[in-house]
Amino acid sequence: MRVGIAGYGMAGRGIHRAQLRAAGFEIAAVATSSAQRSDAARADEPDAVVVPDLDALLEVSGLDLVVLATPSGKHFEHLMACMAAGFPTVVDKQIAVDSSAAREVVEAAEDAGCPLTVFHNRRWDPPHLTAKKLISDGAIGDVIRYEFRWERWRPEPKDRWREQASAADGGGLLLDLGTHLVDSAVDLFGPVESVFATVSAHTTVAEDAAVLLCRHASGVVSELSTTSLAGAPGPRLRVSGTKAAYVVTEFETEPNAYLGFENSEGHIGWIARGETREPVREVQASTTFYQQVAAALRSGDVQAAMPVDPWDAVHTARVIDAARRSAENWQAVDVARG
Repeated sequence: MRVGIAGYGMAGRGIHRAQLRAAGFEIAAVATSSAQRSDAARADEPDAVVVPDLDALLEVSGLDLVVLATPSGKHFEHLMACMAAGFPTVVDKQIAVDSSAAREVVEAAEDAGCPLTVFHNRRWDPPHLTAKKLISDGAIGDVIRYEFRWERWRPEPKDRWREQASAADGGGLLLDLGTHLVDSAVDLFGPVESVFATVSAHTTVAEDAAVLLCRHASGVVSELSTTSLAGAPGPRLRVSGTKAAYVVTEFETEPNAYLGFENSEGHIGWIARGETREPVREVQASTTFYQQVAAALRSGDVQAAMPVDPWDAVHTARVIDAARRSAENWQAVDVARG
């Protein structure tokens, strides 16, 4: 299948391209306004058409899918263009900078009958899948609290839009990494009813630190934390239950401050009961996000077969909106429904 990628920076080139190719897609077109990134696209994909903007990309013939890896502040505008053009679309998270724009986009997709899904790819991470299996199997018992962190030590911000743009333009950790945290919690425990949050900016234009306490309709409380200013990051994931806790301390290239809890071959994280602990065998995804997108495009009901329901992203946006209101007023805020 032929795909066009809009945006060829860290996300488009560094994440989406590799996963699309691994799933068997042909990169047929790339849109970027950067001369340097245009050169990179031509070197990476010599058979692809390289164009300067999304409008030109949408005129490339024979595309089966458009992937929006553009800055989050542009997602609403770009998604509306894709919906108007009738292209099945994958949009990188966050779907839009606030829930009203997110809802409008999803309604536009439904009105146009245009398939849409959102790149909430962290649902396919082994720690997340392993936690889901342990919870389902009852190995942890009744879940009391879920903690999920994306904390790092980056006191000098990078010179890119994520750090330099305002929240209204899609910048800041709450929209970036916080979206992954919220989506993972909702995927495990269902919709969030209310949020208490602290949000602050120390080194960047938008926030570089946020903590959310989310009360799910299921009764579980999620504690979600993201910051660029953690010299000793907390455990990546901890699920505390009535029988045991599941804890993961290591994550990709982030430092591990918990000696003795390193992952062993074929295992990820530990089941802990006080002073005793045992390694947990890793659960791998049986299929990837983009393999599921490819299968959906070949199915009789493309939207129903997409890996992420875009309304899930609307709910995540509503949780983020509630977190901002909570941080402003220092009180718990109910998450909008509907």
